[in-house]
Amino acid sequence: MRARHPAVAGMFYPDQADLLRQEVKKFLSSNSVETGKNQYDNSVKAIIAPHAGYIYSGAVAGKVYRYLYQNHDSFNRIILLGPAHRVPFKGIVHAQCQFFETPLGNIKVDIEALEKLEQQGLIEGSSFAHRDEHCLEVQLPFIQNVLGDEVAIVPLLVGDASPEQVRLVLDALWRPGDLIVVSSDLSHYLPYDEAVEKDRFTSQKICDMNAQLTGNEACGCRPISGLLLFSQQQGWHVDCVELKNSGDTAGDKSRVVGYGAYVCY
Repeated sequence: MRARHPAVAGMFYPDQADLLRQEVKKFLSSNSVETGKNQYDNSVKAIIAPHAGYIYSGAVAGKVYRYLYQNHDSFNRIILLGPAHRVPFKGIVHAQCQFFETPLGNIKVDIEALEKLEQQGLIEGSSFAHRDEHCLEVQLPFIQNVLGDEVAIVPLLVGDASPEQVRLVLDALWRPGDLIVVSSDLSHYLPYDEAVEKDRFTSQKICDMNAQLTGNEACGCRPISGLLLFSQQQGWHVDCVELKNSGDTAGDKSRVVGYGAYVCY
């Protein structure tokens, strides 16, 4: 059994299962969305959630994951996309493993789907690129808490790839019963007021389905833009459900990172 082991447990989030479970549930329960019906009912197709340390972005991520409670039983697979921070490469890569391990247990990887994408020349394998990357890993405890351990994932890191390449992967992968999760933060290391203005502009672009995001607007500009292209193709819409930065949560306001949470439906 080949497993991708946690790289940032104990740094970005607790490495003890009971503490991690408590922390994620705190983020999920501290938001105002009810666990029953919400305005999206069973229509959520994709979400965008931040990926910083939980002390900074956990509450923002919790806001969008709560919208999945209503239709959590309808999802059987998660297409998980995020930007590569540690290793430069061209294209889109999978982790060459059967499971992603977290302190809460293992999440199975849809190996068959990845093999098909690789055969089509849409992705390649690189366990090295995934080994130390945090952007997908920090989403997994939220997925495990809201959607359970039986859901399968298709974990993909996006390197130097065009939004159209991402769209082609989603077009080849997505089927009813899938949830797309894109992991991304927004602006990085700007003064608070400047970040607020910039993130509002970026957030409006996302909600307007403008698939031309840049790297200084969102580190996950490529997977977000690819999702927006795919959403246009599917006739979906995008709403922002939370927009904050580290100056609002746990950091000082001289140099902040922006966090947005979005629902595609």
